[in-house]
Amino acid sequence: MRSRWTIPPAAVAIHLCVGSVYAWSVFNKPIEALHPAWPRGAAAYTFSIAIAMLGLSAAFGGTWLERHGPRRAATVAACLFGGGLMLGGLGVWLGSIWLLFLGYGVVGGAGLGLAYVSPVSALIKWFPDRRGLATGMAVLGFGGGALIAAPLKERMIAAYGVSTTLVALGASYLVIMLVAARALDRPPPGWAPAGYTPPAVAAAELTMPMAVRTRQFWLLWGMLFINITAGISILAQASPLMQDMFARTPEQAAQMLAVIAGFNAFGRIFWASLSDWLGRRAVFMLFFAVQALLFAAIPTLGAGGHWGLFQVAAVIIFTMYGGGFATIPAFLADLFGARNVGAVHGVILTAWSAAGVAGPLLITRIREANAAALAPGASLVHIYDLTLYIMTGLLCIGLVLAAAIRPLRR
Repeated sequence: MRSRWTIPPAAVAIHLCVGSVYAWSVFNKPIEALHPAWPRGAAAYTFSIAIAMLGLSAAFGGTWLERHGPRRAATVAACLFGGGLMLGGLGVWLGSIWLLFLGYGVVGGAGLGLAYVSPVSALIKWFPDRRGLATGMAVLGFGGGALIAAPLKERMIAAYGVSTTLVALGASYLVIMLVAARALDRPPPGWAPAGYTPPAVAAAELTMPMAVRTRQFWLLWGMLFINITAGISILAQASPLMQDMFARTPEQAAQMLAVIAGFNAFGRIFWASLSDWLGRRAVFMLFFAVQALLFAAIPTLGAGGHWGLFQVAAVIIFTMYGGGFATIPAFLADLFGARNVGAVHGVILTAWSAAGVAGPLLITRIREANAAALAPGASLVHIYDLTLYIMTGLLCIGLVLAAAIRPLRR
């Protein structure tokens, strides 16, 4: 009988590969310099397409995953993600923006969604006694992928160029993910870890269509959407925000972004593990209450120039941003059962796609409108205040949603 502890390293390896998507911005300026005739900001759209496809492919592929198993799903994901990067590199080399969108954005994004849910599905079934720890281990790699990928991409672009870097990374990720996929599997029927006593009242084993028709599912969808929207709204404009509100240099802002990425990864394992003891609902209520206070305080911190306090607030917010991703699959398994959790998890990730559009769009539009209304040379400290207060209100709504969660009636 194989050890269940062979699954987490494979899960982390897969998520480290696909988590490199968070370092896509490293490619933006080199691609714009290489193809100045392309529409302004076009390279950045590749990331948005990939994130949108992540949610869609996870939603549509989750049921297929549960039918065919995590090993086959992760294998297909490896081919799509690695092949998508290589196709995107060909698009950059040929000067075809549509091939870049199709390769990295559509094909790579489809692989991204399947690769995200496959290890989570496997781990939840192998760790019925520590579901929070299991999902935290799975998505830890996704949060930390950018930490490794960003400096690696910068060095490779400088040495070999954009297209070669994309092709080389695509081939490398393909091999790593194919090897890791071989370790993924479901436990035998009736298996349980030594010493584990199933709860007296087990969770109902709902299919994905059954789960989606429940009130609890949509409460969880709203909670995940709000938690991601709040975090990603800051992430989308983090460097300009730190420069405008706290007079940081671009280099100082970049250093803080690296710190944020580290705490994002740490929060995934910390909060998900803590949810095994406190409960999923209690952890999400803590997320929303604490973040609402911090978002409301940031305008005051900016007006007073309290950079150190802002740094503390930011790292707390981003541990909770990452923690939401890691805790939600365990919450789903608790409510709807572990058997079809991959399918249910896939559908709920559409909240990520929606938040990936809503958060950046809101903060960018409000920032631009407020900046345009200022007199030349006026302080930019308050141009983010409205967005931060809107997020405070949303987080209060999230707290109400979390408080309304109840177990399913038998």
